[in-house]
Amino acid sequence: MDEFSSGNIEKYLYKLMPSEKAYLSRVQSKTAKWIPQSKPQWLALLSKADEVFYGGAAGGGKSSLLVGMATELGKHSAIFRRVYPNLKELIHQARDTLGNYGKENKSEHSWDLPGGRTIEFGAVQYEDNKTDWQGRPHDHKLFDEITEFTESIYVFICGWTRTTDPNQRVRIIVTGNPPVDEAGSWVVRRWGAWLDDHHPNPAKPGELRWYATIDGEEQEFLTGDVIEHNGETIHPRSRTFIPARLDDNPFLSSDDRYKSMLQSLPEPLRSMMLYGDFHAAAVSDPWQIIPTEYVRAAQRRWMEREKPNTPLTAVGIDPARGGRDNFSVAKRYDNYFGELTFWPGVVVPDGPTGAELVHQSLGEEIPGVINIDIGGIGGAVYDSLSPMYSSVIPVNSASTSTYRDKSGKLKMRNARAEMYWRMRDALDPASGNNIALPPGNEIIADLCSARYKLTTSGVLVEEKEEIKKRIGRSPDKGESILLANHLSNTTLEVVDNPFF
Repeated sequence: MDEFSSGNIEKYLYKLMPSEKAYLSRVQSKTAKWIPQSKPQWLALLSKADEVFYGGAAGGGKSSLLVGMATELGKHSAIFRRVYPNLKELIHQARDTLGNYGKENKSEHSWDLPGGRTIEFGAVQYEDNKTDWQGRPHDHKLFDEITEFTESIYVFICGWTRTTDPNQRVRIIVTGNPPVDEAGSWVVRRWGAWLDDHHPNPAKPGELRWYATIDGEEQEFLTGDVIEHNGETIHPRSRTFIPARLDDNPFLSSDDRYKSMLQSLPEPLRSMMLYGDFHAAAVSDPWQIIPTEYVRAAQRRWMEREKPNTPLTAVGIDPARGGRDNFSVAKRYDNYFGELTFWPGVVVPDGPTGAELVHQSLGEEIPGVINIDIGGIGGAVYDSLSPMYSSVIPVNSASTSTYRDKSGKLKMRNARAEMYWRMRDALDPASGNNIALPPGNEIIADLCSARYKLTTSGVLVEEKEEIKKRIGRSPDKGESILLANHLSNTTLEVVDNPFF
């Protein structure tokens, strides 16, 4: 801590941009408007990563870092929160930091600083709001409480992080705590090398890893060397995670009242906020259909098992055409679900193409049944797939259902509710089914994001569009798993119950 507070940080410096060298000169001359107050803040500021995730625990100086970076190092910076009311604290912090340095435009939530530099504050509450930032370049994109954002909003806005000034560094810095629900679990996946305890090659705090999208799939690399692929030169971008805790913040760590407040939280929030524990199970929404711990247990079983040498029991197909949704195929071998096969919707222009992709993915395997969602393009895929296989079953999620949960007390309003509840009942540890699901945070989010409500006609699951708003994409992978688990003939499982 002393080496950082005194500015004795030479051993951490390499390949600094002119703007960074100028800032360190201001630090040493005590003319800087903001100076990091902890070693983690210094490490975040000096990191060479293109994307830095800073934080974990509450009280680690996350907001201060973002405002300070925009004040001292950004030429044109934008600081984001998901909703406008939450920007107030950041704006107040900017006023305290900047004082009379520059001019605030209160109606525009922005500052004009000397030398033509600017800081903007923005909110992106709804998915469509992200286009408000289209084509607006900033060299510093700074996101506070990143788990509140959807991945699609984050990726879209980051696409305009650039500068024409060769002396100005381009950076993306995000801060946040562990996600409290599955909607924010994409953050654990994106920084999986540091946060996902199932990652095959974990990274140390501050260590750089590089990422590039090849053939539509993101891949991780240990170096930033350029990649030649199909005649294209691809430049990987680097990421890192730097943890920070309350004890790192001299302004709060000396006040036991804030720590005692964090210590009084119930678990798992206590571990998440006090220690930045990304592995603590989040508290589930009471109307969440499939409990998160059910899915995690099924994924652990998958890691501990070999794929069984049994015939292909069932296939679930969630079709998509065009756009960002995936055309997803799930295979089930008794109680074991194989790795998913999926393609971006943009490569599936019509039903015959979708049917051929399914045929290629199945190869020589002959499934006992193929359940396909016939909504949208699904009807055309069904028409083309039926001549190829004798057991293709069209599933209309809006059709009526006679299924009841295993207690016999809850009737399902339609096939969509049935598919979700069948999966819940199958995953329940008390069932003894020992379902095994492939690993991945996307699968957890897809299966655990749906909410339900009770109506006089039975259990009703929220529409897919509502789930897409919450997690920022279609839960297509999870829905293909639901379809692979689905039994089209439910009449044998009807339980007579006077309540419905």
